[in-house]
Amino acid sequence: MSNMQLDTLRRIVQEINTSVSLHESLEIMVNQVSEAMHVDVCSIYLLDERNQRFVLMATKGLNPNAVGNVSLHTSEGLVGLVGQREEIVNLDNAPKHERFLYLPETGEEIYNSFLGVPVMYRRKVMGVLVVQNKEPQDFSEAAESFLVTLCAQLSGVIAHAHAVGNIDVFRKPNSLPTYKTFQGVSGSGGIAIGRAIILYPPADLAAVPDREADDISEELQLLDHAIASVRDEIQSLDDKMQDALMAEERALFSVFLRMLDENALPSEIKTEIRDGHWAQGAVRIVIDKHIALFAQMEDDYLRERVSDLKDLGRRILAYLQEADSSHRELTDESILIGDEISTAALVELPVDKIAAIVTTEGAMNSHMVIVARALGIPTVVGVTELPVSTLDDVEMIVDAHQGRVFINPPRRMRTRYKEIQKEEEQIAKDLKQYETKDAITPDGVAVKLYVNTGLMIDVVRGVQRGAKGVGLYRSEIPFMLRERFPGEEEQRAIYRQQLSHFANKPVVMRTLDIGADKDLPYFSIEEENSALGWRGIRFTLDHPEIFSSQIRAMLKASIGLNNLHILLPMVTSVSEVEEALYLLERDWVAVQEEEQVKITKPKIGIMVEVPSVLLQIDEFAPLVDFFSVGSNDLTQYLLAVDRNNPRVANVYSHSHPAVLRALTRLVQECHKYDKPVSICGEMAGDPLTAILLMAMGFNTLSMSSSNILRVRKAICHVPMPDAKVLLDQSLQMNNPLMVKSLLEYYFKTHGLGDMVKNSSRAVSL
Repeated sequence: MSNMQLDTLRRIVQEINTSVSLHESLEIMVNQVSEAMHVDVCSIYLLDERNQRFVLMATKGLNPNAVGNVSLHTSEGLVGLVGQREEIVNLDNAPKHERFLYLPETGEEIYNSFLGVPVMYRRKVMGVLVVQNKEPQDFSEAAESFLVTLCAQLSGVIAHAHAVGNIDVFRKPNSLPTYKTFQGVSGSGGIAIGRAIILYPPADLAAVPDREADDISEELQLLDHAIASVRDEIQSLDDKMQDALMAEERALFSVFLRMLDENALPSEIKTEIRDGHWAQGAVRIVIDKHIALFAQMEDDYLRERVSDLKDLGRRILAYLQEADSSHRELTDESILIGDEISTAALVELPVDKIAAIVTTEGAMNSHMVIVARALGIPTVVGVTELPVSTLDDVEMIVDAHQGRVFINPPRRMRTRYKEIQKEEEQIAKDLKQYETKDAITPDGVAVKLYVNTGLMIDVVRGVQRGAKGVGLYRSEIPFMLRERFPGEEEQRAIYRQQLSHFANKPVVMRTLDIGADKDLPYFSIEEENSALGWRGIRFTLDHPEIFSSQIRAMLKASIGLNNLHILLPMVTSVSEVEEALYLLERDWVAVQEEEQVKITKPKIGIMVEVPSVLLQIDEFAPLVDFFSVGSNDLTQYLLAVDRNNPRVANVYSHSHPAVLRALTRLVQECHKYDKPVSICGEMAGDPLTAILLMAMGFNTLSMSSSNILRVRKAICHVPMPDAKVLLDQSLQMNNPLMVKSLLEYYFKTHGLGDMVKNSSRAVSL
């Protein structure tokens, strides 16, 4: 693609992104493409799924009156052929093709050249973009590439328009129901009925939700205070830089001050407030409007001022947010929604008041979801089309079993989901009897169930539900809750609490595991590919002072309890373990000398997360006391699937044959060297896969406290011979869906149907 085409692409994409509606985007597309490619006709047809027809929605070159009135069935014409094949159709003599269909109502002449490109979104055809010429000629590969790139951009715009509740591209807005359904990925099961509260990041203009002003005069006052504060701030910056910068380099400060003059931006923002918008939303509207104007200008200098304008908007917004805490006030029926919610942001909130969590980004095994699962909060992630900013205080139902979110649900749906909630409450009551039972199969095989912890609520629930120890203590959680690295004594007190609650039971403490989706607010790691980057043991070995501080705190916390086990995360090679063992030995000796007390040497284990470890068990076995599988990361690395990417969520599966076969061989290898092997990923907390892990011979299964009773019930009802047959059958299968179906069928036919996330309970209208 030439530089000229790339520039044209950028301009068209920029205009589409700043347009206010889908119809405007389509008009921009056909006009710009027609001009850029010098074609006689450019048209866009969108698929109306209800009627299975492609509707002409925009055109340059055909009769404008045909827009919205002309359509073809999905099996008709060359447009239908593009949709059916889901691929490009490029013809130099279209009328001779057997699928050619002449539509006189478009006012079109006979155009010989035809190039049709499907507009695809998530493997679904959304529409077809067509260019035509009178002259018979093949369109070039460059032309195809140009249109494919544009269609990829347009697909997201169309999908979003379909998804937003107040837009339907094929019907008049006033005939629309307010009820809308969105699909995401289930992160933590459960049902919630409540109202949306938007958790938006600080000083992010794009994330500010639409909201009506409760008190216009109060919003005006807030704005005045924010503007005055920003003026003072910029004046201070100007004064501070007088000696450091030349006058022309400081010109930006005077530009900012002129923009903040009462007759400039503040006047426009106040107009929006008087129209009923709250101050933060008014700032976003005005700044966005100016950005759109600047972005369309040919002048490079003015286009570059967009970033300055955004900066000014963020400064005003920061002061407004400082004075506003309403977005953090939760009630018992609050459904927390946002584009992305970090673990730190979640645990700062009163978690007992969160009825459910819904995010547009993230995936089923992100760190935030794992914490939400431990807290028993229904969570749906990857709801990419959710129009977050428009949903403030909107009534919602979250069906986290199926990954569905319902906006403004009808009364009949609310009634049915309330019934399902009651059914789930009854299941939870029935499970309480398993708090005092041991996990022993009907034929007498005992399985040790441990709990994964990080927050104190995990510890309390783990003890209450009869966990036999802690299989994974996520030591990064207390690090996330602070504004700096916690000191050695702070850490010692936290670790002592964990170890004391499980006195006489093993507590496996994982050393600091940050990076990837686990950022510290005061130590952000920016990387192109964080999943394969500076994380886990790689980070701590590069910072031995942080590693040693943590080890010393753990050792001191274990004095007199002697139940500490230490687990090293993200191990890739033998040299990493050797280096960590050297530091551990050094700190163990030093702490005993300092404290003048003998400390039992903790058992040391490594996490099996990186596939290279699977192939070196014979070399790791002499160095460590135990192995612990982190099935979430091991699965993502084996399958090359980013577990935080909703676009590939359907590829990520614990039931994948490669995962099951790798784990089976791993257990055999570990037992060959007489080394205990546990599993602490989410796979252990799913009753279906827990049965397979039991059959493989894992010594310990460790899971969220919210899953202990379900897994214990499953173990108490499945004899080991049955589990081994299920494992053997699963290992012969080549498809994760077949494995899941096999396990679900067994559970449903053996009185364990309530353990299965049953999609048949879906509510339809």
